[in-house]
Amino acid sequence: MPPSAKKTLGQRIHTLVHKIYPDLDADILSSKIVEAFWPDDTKPRKRGRAPSNNLWTEADALLITYGNSIVDGAHKPLDLLHDFLLRRMKGVVKGVHILPFFPFTSDDGFAVSDFRAVNPRLGDWPDINRIAGEFALMSDLVLNHVSSQGAWFNAYRQGQAPYDQFFFEASPDDDLTNVVRPRTTPLLQKVDTSMGERHVWCTFSHDQIDVDFRNPEVLLEFLRIIRLHVDNGVQIIRLDAVAFLWKEIGSPSIHLPQTHAVVQLMRVLCDFANESIILLTETNVPKAENLSYFGNRDEAHAIYNFPLPPLILHAMMSGSAKYIQRWQKGMPPAQLGCAYLNFTASHDGIGMRPAEGILPPEEQARMIDTIKDIGGLVSMRALPGGGEAPYEINTTFFEATGQTFAGRDDHHLARFVCSQTIVMSLEGIPAFYIHSMLGTPNDHDQVARRGMNRAINRHNWDYPTLNALLDDPETTNAKVLRALSERLKIRAKQSAFHPNATQFTISLPDEVFGIWRQSLDRDQSIFALHNVSGNTIEVAQDAMSMIDDEDWVDLLSGEAIDTSATTISLAPYQCRWITNRV
Repeated sequence: MPPSAKKTLGQRIHTLVHKIYPDLDADILSSKIVEAFWPDDTKPRKRGRAPSNNLWTEADALLITYGNSIVDGAHKPLDLLHDFLLRRMKGVVKGVHILPFFPFTSDDGFAVSDFRAVNPRLGDWPDINRIAGEFALMSDLVLNHVSSQGAWFNAYRQGQAPYDQFFFEASPDDDLTNVVRPRTTPLLQKVDTSMGERHVWCTFSHDQIDVDFRNPEVLLEFLRIIRLHVDNGVQIIRLDAVAFLWKEIGSPSIHLPQTHAVVQLMRVLCDFANESIILLTETNVPKAENLSYFGNRDEAHAIYNFPLPPLILHAMMSGSAKYIQRWQKGMPPAQLGCAYLNFTASHDGIGMRPAEGILPPEEQARMIDTIKDIGGLVSMRALPGGGEAPYEINTTFFEATGQTFAGRDDHHLARFVCSQTIVMSLEGIPAFYIHSMLGTPNDHDQVARRGMNRAINRHNWDYPTLNALLDDPETTNAKVLRALSERLKIRAKQSAFHPNATQFTISLPDEVFGIWRQSLDRDQSIFALHNVSGNTIEVAQDAMSMIDDEDWVDLLSGEAIDTSATTISLAPYQCRWITNRV
């Protein structure tokens, strides 16, 4: 275990406080931190949890959804979501990520105006509690910024303490050329305050004002908000846009040491909490930067596996697993007590930054051209020193798999299911956006209405219409949900699919992405094969080293595997989970 794990709670907090705020009294601030996270008469555990692989199992999978992804105009959306989860997702996923369910002013919830209330258009805390009683609930801690129209920023503009020191200010004359940006809007916004004209820092938009963690009162307030989430049944805390948390003039203002120290502090508090809490960092950045948030098993419990969406999509479009296979061979297993969160789609687009250095520029360009052919969109980001580059592709993942580089064909459904099966097969916890589970098409009407590229992937289903589609087994929506649900139910029973089970990438023809998984007790092996092409492919059996005196079966087809044969056949986009234990 990390050396710091043997220290007491007080010692560990004190060390981190000194690292984050070297000029402040560490004893006083440490006491305030404990009071913020354990208010009133509550107390921490006597010993912190040591890193282990017991926070998750092979049965864990997550659904990602907005609180109002399902509506009917009559009932509270959270009530409808609860009904959908019980009716369609029970036994399929164990957890649900409800995207920001707080009052907000823009960015579909990520410009929070009140961190302590549930958006009344969705429901209230009892509705959240009901869902948390049935599923492991993930919530968002939007800790980098707040709404420009919320109470905090209004109090700042009026000079009211403590909010007059809550926001990061800079000057247009400062050297900001190295600042890493995910957007193309101006970084600074001029605002009038009772203290005079100020320029506030806006990493994302001018309705999202960055808070200033150099002020420890900001940290304390967010720790109180985490406590509120946990007290309402939240088990997974998603640290949204955490990479940008700490700013320094003249620096890139991303991944700074103080940011990592703040995450370490939150991890300490979670480890000493009586409740089981998982910290998940959201850092849509290249591989090495993303992996850094595991720390030395002392930062995030889980991180998003951000290269997966563009790499899986490229494999499906190109018919070649060459790049994803090469990348996967270079990926380290998650450390003890850590896990990857695997996905292809979320409420955002398909990020292209994580593909940097993995997919050649010409391959990225082919993807973007193909997406445009099917009606998808592309969002840009500003480059340090000027210029722009693609930041993300905007489309539902279902629509994105509708066409290959060669054009359209009759394999759309099989290709999409193959893409999602890869997510289920890999080391880590699989997560599925609701619009992937439902095979939702692109919503161009919403883009036109809202003037936002990301709206293409944020359809609001009318619940009666959705139920009618899902109850008809011949609809595409029903076929997608049925196929993914069946595979997730099979997956949940395989110890070789534990998020930390052994994984090796198998060298196979470029058309096939293959991995070997072995359970922690080494009892079960699964050879997961995924044909990403529209051709029938023969795979040499000796590439998988199946033990001769054991019986092997394909979990997905039920077919017994003849170990005396020289090859295994895969139809276009067919997946096989070949195991020695059923």
